[in-house]
Amino acid sequence: MHPSHSHTRTEESTARRPGGVDAQDWTGVERALDADGHAVLPGLLTPTQCRQLAARYVREDGYRSKVVMARHGFGRGEYKYFAYPLPPLLEQLRHALYPRLVPTATRWNRQLRIDVAYPATLEAFLERCHRAGQTRPTPLLLQYGEGDYNCLHQDLYGEHVFPLQVAVLLSQPGQDFSGGEFVMTQARPGYQRADVVPLRQGDAVVFAVHQRPEAGARGAARKVAMRHGVSRVRSGHRHTVGLIFHDAR
Repeated sequence: MHPSHSHTRTEESTARRPGGVDAQDWTGVERALDADGHAVLPGLLTPTQCRQLAARYVREDGYRSKVVMARHGFGRGEYKYFAYPLPPLLEQLRHALYPRLVPTATRWNRQLRIDVAYPATLEAFLERCHRAGQTRPTPLLLQYGEGDYNCLHQDLYGEHVFPLQVAVLLSQPGQDFSGGEFVMTQARPGYQRADVVPLRQGDAVVFAVHQRPEAGARGAARKVAMRHGVSRVRSGHRHTVGLIFHDAR
């Protein structure tokens, strides 16, 4: 199935206005990331944008690979990695979100005594990835049906890792599906915690890829290990788009 010319024009026009990026409370997002390792971006995409992206899943073109989770012990369900060039909306959204997250990412590394800073633009960061052989795009579209779930995991694809990523819920909870909650866990010695992050259609969650700093009793930052997944879908179908900022080997 191929998009009509009018569909393409609609998507390109929305790509010039990437969701609700500028409307977000980025100061509040930074505080939530520091406190919890995740933050919600409400209404990042419109219902129309969500439906257009979810409808792409049945297409054969535009993807570099498909993964059936059960074959790899990842859970149940499946996902497809987009090929370059990305759909215009996702390309613009990825580039618009990245610079908003760079200050937190760089500060976290400094607190964890990791000697890595991030360039101001996604183009420059992807050049760094590509020089290291990480050339495969990582944005993906996920599809879950009844009984499907995603095991807790971390999306690490090579030496260069941007420590934050974004997932956008494309389906309407209670209408398109039930269950299927976004789940995050965090752990350090002597401490474990799990959070369920409620999302509506078009909402996004920005979250730590694999670790975050936490202030220790004596001021030094402790490393908190982060994992994310999706609980079992009880009915219907759930679609999500994931935006990872580092590319894969």
